[in-house]
Amino acid sequence: MAQDFFDRATITVRAGNGGNGAATFRREKFVPRGGPNGGDGGRGGHVYLVADPELNTLLHFSFQRKFAAEQGGHGHKNRMFGAQGTDLEVRVPPGTVVRTVIDGVPYEIDLALPGQRLLAARGGKGGLGNVHFTTSTRQAPRIAEYGEPGQELQIDLELKLIADVGLVGFPNAGKSTLLSMISAAQPKIANYPFTTLQPNLGMVTVGDYDRFVVADIPGLIEGAHTGVGLGHDFLRHIERTRVIIHVVDCAGVDGRDPLDDYHQINAELRQYRPELAERPQVVALNKQDLPEAAENLARLQGELPVEPENLVPIAAATREGVDALLRRVAEVLRSLPVEPAPLRDSELPVLDWGVPEIDPNLFTVEREGGRWRVRGGKIERLVAMTNFDQPESVDRVQRVLDATKISDALLKAGLQEGDTVVIGNQELLWSDAERFL
Repeated sequence: MAQDFFDRATITVRAGNGGNGAATFRREKFVPRGGPNGGDGGRGGHVYLVADPELNTLLHFSFQRKFAAEQGGHGHKNRMFGAQGTDLEVRVPPGTVVRTVIDGVPYEIDLALPGQRLLAARGGKGGLGNVHFTTSTRQAPRIAEYGEPGQELQIDLELKLIADVGLVGFPNAGKSTLLSMISAAQPKIANYPFTTLQPNLGMVTVGDYDRFVVADIPGLIEGAHTGVGLGHDFLRHIERTRVIIHVVDCAGVDGRDPLDDYHQINAELRQYRPELAERPQVVALNKQDLPEAAENLARLQGELPVEPENLVPIAAATREGVDALLRRVAEVLRSLPVEPAPLRDSELPVLDWGVPEIDPNLFTVEREGGRWRVRGGKIERLVAMTNFDQPESVDRVQRVLDATKISDALLKAGLQEGDTVVIGNQELLWSDAERFL
């Protein structure tokens, strides 16, 4: 059984946590006091989305939706650093639009080119070992950091086909039949609306040199630009095509006027995205094997606002006129501006979400029910990497809270003895005498 075309998916990606730093001390024979020698943890693995030209569907995400990169290794004694977590590559088809929300702000990246890479989730930094906390007054620090948590995001994927030519027209206009005649594609064909419920791709060869990809996409009905019927499913896939073959049922077998069909389809294209209606169109006046089509042909050739060379009578079922149609489409494609040669993978810059940089020292304090919430890049990262079982680590957090004026801001806002302060995922109790416990 053929697998469904799968053009939307939601996945969760999680980068690796950084490894923990080590709080160890040198132990040597005949050395009465060994100094600190704990190494740093390794960085957690990043998660990349990579546009793979060998893929043309998001079907594989129906079987796996969660992806996690490797954790960073922990630091060791003798200043040995932990291993860096292996980066994870999640492959998607070229033409995939990637969306996520970070801190309440939506972001969107278009992986249109084969080989493009998006750094989707950053691995956490490795925690510092105790060798970094030695001072002139603290020769034997018993403090080391946890690794920073890796970034975790929910990501929406939407595939917009990359095809040279798109087939448009009403349901039953003959698009699927035409595609089956001009390529090896085997779309489902029947005489009822919405036979094509998913896009079909076919490679077409014209003569010795011209080759192009044709996409037969779900048919349109009135109101498609607002999402009626299969409207949005169709229209978002036609966005990338360079030339449109507008298939018109010249015989009007469903009781519609072919001229009205032509204008209605273009109106839907224009209302969804005006530039779509301006794409070069070759109109295939289909079903010339039926008597009604022959009766309508002269009228349509006279009334359709299309150059005569772009009006091609065909009978897709018998292949009459199909070769002439393909030759004309190839000519139009050749006449369009030459697209720049694709960059090699090594030349493509690694993309990121483009999240604007914010001063990490900025913070906010607000009341949340019976608790206080502190938000800020620097303080949340510090708390996430703090081992609260180490008294020296707790003292370090308190010093930072005082130095950054967060403690003053909390007190000014009305913080009382015994109140709970939440920073990241950590809850701290406030004591006037001992500060946080």
